[in-house]
Amino acid sequence: MSNWLYVLYAVILGIVSWYTGEIVTFVMLGAILIALNNINSTLKKMYLQNNERSNNEHK
Repeated sequence: MSNWLYVLYAVILGIVSWYTGEIVTFVMLGAILIALNNINSTLKKMYLQNNERSNNEHK
């Protein structure tokens, strides 16, 4: 997913949480989404580096 989809998802969650009064839940979900996004991007970088390294060894 691209970053604008994360922003859209956060805005929708924010509106829903404001109407339901669950602001703390919104903050916690936001923190979890940011953490998962960081983990995902780190794993992608590690995967690409590993692929690049293994491709260089086979040449």
